Amino acid sequence: MAFDPKKHHRQSIRLQGYDYSQAGAYFVTVVTHQRECLFGKIENGEMILNELGKIADECWRAIPEHFPFVELGVHVIMPNHMHGMIVIRADDPGIGRGAAMLRPYDDDDGNAHKINVKPGSLGAIIRSYKSAVSYRSNKEHNVTGVWQRNYYEHIIRNEHEMDNIWRYIGSNPAQWDDDDENPRRAMP
Repeated sequence: MAFDPKKHHRQSIRLQGYDYSQAGAYFVTVVTHQRECLFGKIENGEMILNELGKIADECWRAIPEHFPFVELGVHVIMPNHMHGMIVIRADDPGIGRGAAMLRPYDDDDGNAHKINVKPGSLGAIIRSYKSAVSYRSNKEHNVTGVWQRNYYEHIIRNEHEMDNIWRYIGSNPAQWDDDDENPRRAMP
């Protein structure tokens, strides 16, 4: 079937007209390709990271090293997804809004490819994170196809939401049996 941009375009799940590079707090969820449990397992309500899970955790913790205007809140790596809070601070003037963890958009000759993500935006941060995890997973463990396309985000609007999300993320491993991302939940 030929590509028809009127039929085959992906609808954005982002809030239309919202500037995701502006200061604010964001709750993000990133899911593995086909919800495959790549990052470890839950035992007695605790997440046990395997080698790929450790990579995902290390790359998440490294985000502020590459995007100095970002602070991280609570996060958790789950067997087939991750949840985290990102706070983009207003103290950065918006110039030089961070460097990607790697340069995944350069080809082998160092030629940059056009990207449609605003530098310093939440999308740029998550793209860089996903790319870094994918790169290291492939290089260190010969694993490809780590992530599904896109990610889920929620703009945190007040302290009450922040507190609820903080609790949700912190209790996520203990709730794994009831988690919508748990593939065993779909089995009869």
